[in-house]
Amino acid sequence: MNSALKWLPWAALVALGGCAFGDGYYHDRNIDYADARQAEPLVLPETRDPRRFRDAMPVPEAASGFRESTDGFEAPAPQPLGAGRIQREFVEPRRVGDDAWLVVAAAPDSVWPQLEEFARRRGLDVVASDTARGVIETRQGRLSVRRGVRSGDSEVRCEQAGRPAEACLNALEQYFSARSATASGTASLQAQRLAGGERLGLVQRGGEWRVEVPLDMERTWAELDYQLKQDFTVEGRRELLEGTPTDHSHRIRYLPLSERREGFWKGLVTSESPQEIRLMLESEGPERTLLRAEAADEGDLGAEDKRELLERVASLLR
Repeated sequence: MNSALKWLPWAALVALGGCAFGDGYYHDRNIDYADARQAEPLVLPETRDPRRFRDAMPVPEAASGFRESTDGFEAPAPQPLGAGRIQREFVEPRRVGDDAWLVVAAAPDSVWPQLEEFARRRGLDVVASDTARGVIETRQGRLSVRRGVRSGDSEVRCEQAGRPAEACLNALEQYFSARSATASGTASLQAQRLAGGERLGLVQRGGEWRVEVPLDMERTWAELDYQLKQDFTVEGRRELLEGTPTDHSHRIRYLPLSERREGFWKGLVTSESPQEIRLMLESEGPERTLLRAEAADEGDLGAEDKRELLERVASLLR
């Protein structure tokens, strides 16, 4: 036996020997799918109560169709995991001007029972409760919940005489923060419709790329402002320069797709030039907003660069 091997523990020799058998020490499952067989679909009895069943993991529709690049196929970049989600809290405050509300990371049908429980625990005098609208009227004020800008989120408000009640919002924030582990455990079947409706999508109008958001402009701007502050923080690549709530716009510095350079050696000899770009919201009605991008300086933002940027920004709102 090789003198270098005789001192190895017996278990190590067995492990080394195992690597020489079959396809390797670890079973290679790369081709297991070839032997897979499709099972018969599950059939529920006709006597079931349809109100108790719904899609647990629905497959979302594609936001836009495939469009091949003029320079050949290029795999799209994966949606960034950062996007304001890595250190996200279960409940977060939002504020635009004199308006204020909370964003809860749970669907409205899960938040609604918690809102009812909050009213009971606080001893509020409930005058009316409308599950379909997500509104609880009390003698002290109005509590409400509706779907948020991003999928799976809810917006919770507490108002007195049509204005945000700060003390109530603070109490709600503490309440939801304490119940973050269980807030999504119970859902209301009657409140499921609160989360319904279309979601945002990337579309092309008259040769120009736009993001259609099926929500009002104020809420869209507030959420976009928050998410840009979380994600556009990489110097020389993507930076938020300023946000202007009065005209619902943001000014950013972004490195367009056409300016990016791949490979280490290209990076040594080529300078990349970030471009100043304006993101602008336009209202198309009470519940529809358009997001578009334009060059803020004398440069030009090409169609492919605009599409890639809007896809990234749209991912922050999904």
